[in-house]
Amino acid sequence: MSGIVDAILSLEHLGVSLPRGADRPHALSDVSLSIASNEILCVVGESGSGKSMMANAIMRLLPNEVRIDSGRMVFEGRDLCAASVAEMRQVRGAGIAMIFQEPMTALNPLRTIGDQIAEMFSIHTKLAKAEISAKVLALLEDVRIPDPKVAAKAYPHELSGGQRQRAMIAMALALDPKLLIADEPTTALDVTTQAQILKLIRDLQQRKKTAVLFVTHDFGVVAEIADRVVVMQHGVVVEQGAAAQVLNDPRHPYTKQLIAAVPPLKAPPARIISGKNILTISGVSKTYRTGGFLGRGARVTPAVQDVSLNLPKGATLGIVGESGSGKSTLARCIVRLIDPETGSIVLGGKDWAKLTREEVRRETRHIQMVFQDPFASLNPRRKAAELVAQGPIVHGTPRAEAIAEAKELFALVGLNPSSADRFPHEFSGGQRQRIGLARALALKPDVLVADEPVSALDVSVQAQVLKLLAELRQRLGLSIIFITHDLRVAAQICDLVAVMKDGAVVEQGLAAEVFGNPQHPYTQALLAAIPGGKFAREHATATV
Repeated sequence: MSGIVDAILSLEHLGVSLPRGADRPHALSDVSLSIASNEILCVVGESGSGKSMMANAIMRLLPNEVRIDSGRMVFEGRDLCAASVAEMRQVRGAGIAMIFQEPMTALNPLRTIGDQIAEMFSIHTKLAKAEISAKVLALLEDVRIPDPKVAAKAYPHELSGGQRQRAMIAMALALDPKLLIADEPTTALDVTTQAQILKLIRDLQQRKKTAVLFVTHDFGVVAEIADRVVVMQHGVVVEQGAAAQVLNDPRHPYTKQLIAAVPPLKAPPARIISGKNILTISGVSKTYRTGGFLGRGARVTPAVQDVSLNLPKGATLGIVGESGSGKSTLARCIVRLIDPETGSIVLGGKDWAKLTREEVRRETRHIQMVFQDPFASLNPRRKAAELVAQGPIVHGTPRAEAIAEAKELFALVGLNPSSADRFPHEFSGGQRQRIGLARALALKPDVLVADEPVSALDVSVQAQVLKLLAELRQRLGLSIIFITHDLRVAAQICDLVAVMKDGAVVEQGLAAEVFGNPQHPYTQALLAAIPGGKFAREHATATV
């Protein structure tokens, strides 16, 4: 065990067992680590490594049938494994607080942000309402939320993803906890919001001398904020040490594998791409109009503004930018999931912007989309083979032939064809994304639109999917539009890059030129905001 003098929390040979029938008997096996006050300890590993299970075990928030079966968790001299439910209720919030990965599911959608933060004080203190209201506003100011008075009266859905995460941090810090557990708090955020959240956590930790246990799968984040690092695999700690030592001189093969999978910032040498365009987008615009009664209070949001782009045959065009920049709206306009208001989208000599719904259904085999969340986009009641075969069946392919082709596609995307009879929930996140790819490829499209296809995946699974996309592009002659907020990913997969801000394209060109010599201040700001940018440049190797 790695002991620390004056440790605020020590895990000593902790074991957590899983229910019968699970892939392995234990979620955690013989886990030992310590964290001191005013220290940030990053716990790194892929999905299934046990890092989130460990965080939940510390809070005693384990699912039914999952239990701590060995070891101790000593917090300020008290063994949390032996603490009663009432004692843990006192520890949570006041002693140990937690920031969850997805604030939209952790926050109550029926209560305002201010009310939810105030609840921390009303339960744990005897402060008057006026004092609580003042503390709520002070906390929202501390986490740098614009206009705290408005934010306090807002419901979770009325805030952006970054603002919701800040509100979660405010709630966690309300009672000045000794230990803050942050479970993947920046995974789905764009680079500038991610950089702001990381800086905020570091600033608060230094100002309040809080210990921070930061759970992540991103070594860029580790390089940005960690004092020490613990690497986990299959519920076991395989390596731990000072951040500089683990990042610069990893000892365990698994740590080396994770670091090697981090996409570098530098784009690989440019490929020779066709001079012939397969898709031409000209002057496309889309505006959202919401709310208002008799014209009062209506909101007009120009999501896409006069965008013009060309996709050469066999090339990959990356569209990058922050959340709200218009990337996904543009993607949905291209495949006609939503209708553009102006402009043209020419594919195969036809203007998709002018096609009727019936014509779009007939032509849809030429352009297909891979969605960001494969679990949400796959019907949970249908088997994987049926999901992949659905498109060809709709377009006239006999069912038996479509199912056989689906199993061939499983092999093409790196899945075992024998698993085609499983349901979506029986696959991992990376495997579900491969099913989404197989489904999109089933109609043999000319153009593939991939909307954030790897944003929620571990670095090693991410590297596998990117490698697969590059191989499919080469083997099938695919032309790809790749939507992402991760510039490191875009640098590896894309031949061309277009940078979007507030619905408009502010810079575009060859990936190597845009990333190597950005001209627009916004592009420069995006590149500067990438967590661990220096680490990625110096240590990572290209994976594609």
